Amino acid sequence: MKNLLASIALVAGLALAAGLATYRSSSDPVLSRALAQQDALEWLRADFQLTEPQFAAIKQLHDSYSAVCAEHCRAIQEAVNDREQLARADRATPAQIAAADRRVEELRLVCESAIATHVRQCAALMSPEAGARYLALVLPKIKDFDHLAPPTLRLNPTAP
Repeated sequence: MKNLLASIALVAGLALAAGLATYRSSSDPVLSRALAQQDALEWLRADFQLTEPQFAAIKQLHDSYSAVCAEHCRAIQEAVNDREQLARADRATPAQIAAADRRVEELRLVCESAIATHVRQCAALMSPEAGARYLALVLPKIKDFDHLAPPTLRLNPTAP
């Protein structure tokens, strides 16, 4: 279970950007291999041409952020479940349901803010050009993350 949560957290910061980059991977065997293995860090290394020191620093950031990410996902799912149970309860008031909705939204905002900070920290370790391209790919996708399932490298997460 610990490895599963760590894996989910590790992929969370990069999966959104990786999905957008899959179309580029067809011409580069290193990218294709990383994407086929759903290895977001290898995708990052190849697509952004990271040096070994850059890669090591970014990997360390991801490793340390994984517990934070896992906790955010857990808290969001717990709040969603609580809200759904409350909505099904016979005695739930509209005010209680609205408060539960606000709690879910607050947790999502905390998560999205933390992911954005993490992504900016990673970008700062890259070359200026690579960092700018990484931010342009990843930041717009953070708000679209639904927190319902582990992030995926697939461009279309509903496809098999």
